[in-house]
Amino acid sequence: MQNEKWWKETVVYQIYPRSFQDTNGDGIGDLKGIISRLDYLAELGIGAIWLSPVCKSPQDDNGYDISDYQDIDPMFGSLDDMETLINEAKKRNIRIVMDLVLNHSSDEHPWFLEAKKSKDNPYHDYYVWRDGVEGTPPNDLRGCFGGSAWEWVPELGQYYFHQFAVKQPDLNWDNPKVRQEIYDMINWWMDKGVGGFRLDVIDLIAKEPDRKITGNGPNLHKYIQELSRETFQKGDLLTVGETWGATPEIAKLYSNPDGSEFSMVFQFEHIGLDEQEGKGKWDLSPLDFLKLKQVLTKWQTELKGEAWNSLFWNNHDLPRIVSRWGNDGEYRVESAKMLATLLHGMQGTPYIYQGEELGMTNVQYPIEDYRDIELLNLYKERLEGGYVHEDIMASIYAKGRDNARTPMQWDAGENAGFTTGEPWIRVNPNYTGINAADQLENPDSIFHYYRKLIGLRKEYNVIVYGDFKLLFSDDKDLFAYTRTLDDTTVLVLCNFYGNTVFYDLPEELKGDKELLISNYSDEPVNGSLRPFEARMYLLK
Repeated sequence: MQNEKWWKETVVYQIYPRSFQDTNGDGIGDLKGIISRLDYLAELGIGAIWLSPVCKSPQDDNGYDISDYQDIDPMFGSLDDMETLINEAKKRNIRIVMDLVLNHSSDEHPWFLEAKKSKDNPYHDYYVWRDGVEGTPPNDLRGCFGGSAWEWVPELGQYYFHQFAVKQPDLNWDNPKVRQEIYDMINWWMDKGVGGFRLDVIDLIAKEPDRKITGNGPNLHKYIQELSRETFQKGDLLTVGETWGATPEIAKLYSNPDGSEFSMVFQFEHIGLDEQEGKGKWDLSPLDFLKLKQVLTKWQTELKGEAWNSLFWNNHDLPRIVSRWGNDGEYRVESAKMLATLLHGMQGTPYIYQGEELGMTNVQYPIEDYRDIELLNLYKERLEGGYVHEDIMASIYAKGRDNARTPMQWDAGENAGFTTGEPWIRVNPNYTGINAADQLENPDSIFHYYRKLIGLRKEYNVIVYGDFKLLFSDDKDLFAYTRTLDDTTVLVLCNFYGNTVFYDLPEELKGDKELLISNYSDEPVNGSLRPFEARMYLLK
């Protein structure tokens, strides 16, 4: 048996607090709302909650611009509420994983307010500055949300570096004082009982902007290993690095089984497979299904025994998977369950994003109903660049981050049971037909299907630790694989599309099988799969 850990055997549920549950009627979700829904999550069977940022923030980028790492934003509640959440979750065997933004702070953080006062200020070197002339930035590096990555501060005659919004200045990790401040803060949260951390864009911390190096800088792993030694290794934590630029080789450094860096990585290679080659996420292309099989198989086989992967289709930055690669119309239920089966049968720690367990879908709003800074900047830039409104909206409907950020659909009542006030972003109008209350009562619902998948992972070690083998690698409809541990084999069969497909299993898989789970309620037909049909078998 390979290195066993609780975080390999659990399933994580991601909450976007702003959109989960509001208790005070201000239209914004809060910590008390999460506390009120812990029993729902316990029933689902998850073992950890990844909480998108709740620290104090001006909310220029939805909390990824932190102005105080050791306090809770009043919009979400108080530090007392956070401590209550940690303790109440613990009673239900659920750990709280916090989202840490360590590449940059808010420009309203006390460090930056001091840093701007003068070049001699002790906090000046907490950030990345370069001398220059107004209107002529140090180089042509661009921010991820558009525009130059350099912002002029006339009082100082200097530019500061920001890889994201102007209000998110990059921290200077080359300064040991900055690193120590960060370690002290993390240890403070660990003392409060948090179960782990998700590290936002952590592969950008060791930037060298003069050399135009942003991701995977030369000192990256040195800094992460120091971070781990000074903090994470003092506890039994789940730590996951968001690493957009990771390859399997780099992932083996990030999640080395010796524990020197993180527990696991978020890598995104599969996420870009419906984009035009060499362009960004807004330039759409049909999914290359054979490539999807190759990419997922590569991460399954190359990390085996040497690193640990995260399994996900959705998060707060991604569109809803049932709308993206499933069928959110006639086969919404079947395709949502199929996509869940495909993912949860693999090796790695599965992540469920809020509402995924209900099959929540993308939205199509008029532009004025959207809230996301990235999306609104894109709309403005593309309109000015001569794009047609309808084409820009098609990209936004497909890939906009607000697809994932509409309020959680709890019931068929007003505002889907999310708030008694005016929600901060419109509720998806389909909530009357897609909501948690209905699904809890329906044993065939997507919710109960996820619950069963989570139960199987707890019951069968082979699903956590078994070797992966892809079957039918050239089949254009079928995603099938086995997982094998010692003398136990599980077979997963998924029809990725809306037509009936036929298959002929290899001889060694044709024997007696026990059906563990299927997304069709009637008896399966051997040798064929109906539209979006998924099955998981235990070979006897």
